[in-house]
Amino acid sequence: MEVLLAIFIFFVGLIGLILLFSMIRIVREYERLVVFRLGRCIGTKGPGVVFLIPLIDRAVVVDLREQFMEIPHQTSITKDNAPIGVDFLIYWKVIDPEASVLQVGDFRRASIGIATTTLRAVIGDIMLDDVLAQREHINQVLRVKLDEVTERWGVKVTSVEIREIEPPKEIQAAMNRQMSAERNRRAMVTEADGQREAAIKVAEGEKQAAILRAEGEKQASILRAEGERTAQALRAEGYAMALRSIFEVAQKIDPNTMTLQYLETLRRLGESPATKFVFPLEFTTLLGSLRREMEAE
Repeated sequence: MEVLLAIFIFFVGLIGLILLFSMIRIVREYERLVVFRLGRCIGTKGPGVVFLIPLIDRAVVVDLREQFMEIPHQTSITKDNAPIGVDFLIYWKVIDPEASVLQVGDFRRASIGIATTTLRAVIGDIMLDDVLAQREHINQVLRVKLDEVTERWGVKVTSVEIREIEPPKEIQAAMNRQMSAERNRRAMVTEADGQREAAIKVAEGEKQAAILRAEGEKQASILRAEGERTAQALRAEGYAMALRSIFEVAQKIDPNTMTLQYLETLRRLGESPATKFVFPLEFTTLLGSLRREMEAE
């Protein structure tokens, strides 16, 4: 009997501990508990320690951290009837834990369905070239449209990022040819610009060289002219000094010396084969003075 009582007490204690642990819930900072009491929502609890009534209260854990989900590859038709494959990511977070539990049964599946239909609607209004060139615009449009739907579920779509856009193979081949032609065009333009810049640089160099040569020739001509002028001035000065010296010496020569010079000149004239002689007027005056001196002696 005592053994049965001990076993009964043990099971009662075990059940009590289980009920005690089920009463106490520790809620993390990034979590909230949506509590249902007898099937009726009584609100959101947490974070911290939350006490629940066993067998009466039921709690649903809601994660408030930002989540993401991958939308699988979807085929959409553009405005110009070109089929393209798109896959993207949706980033979202719960802002109303109670609404996220009460307003939608499976948020992920519901979001995937809304995202695929919204994607087809957005892509259907855009031309193929714009789809490839305006990825950021498509991300923004998708985010706004998804957020309009998920807002009533207490969920905020924070971002939509398209990972890959895959056009049809024939369009991809045409785009590759277009990119190749564009690269060739850019290469030719770059080469032409380089040649033009080189020609401009060469012309500028030749211009500067011509200017420097002209400046050099100008400076050389100026220096030569200055040197010639200085040389002429020095020669003239030398001639003047020589004439002054001759004049000073001539002032000291007496008439007899001049007479001897004229006689020497006459002797040389007599030795020449010429038959005609021209005598200066001073010569007759000199002969007169010479005759008077001889008579005086």
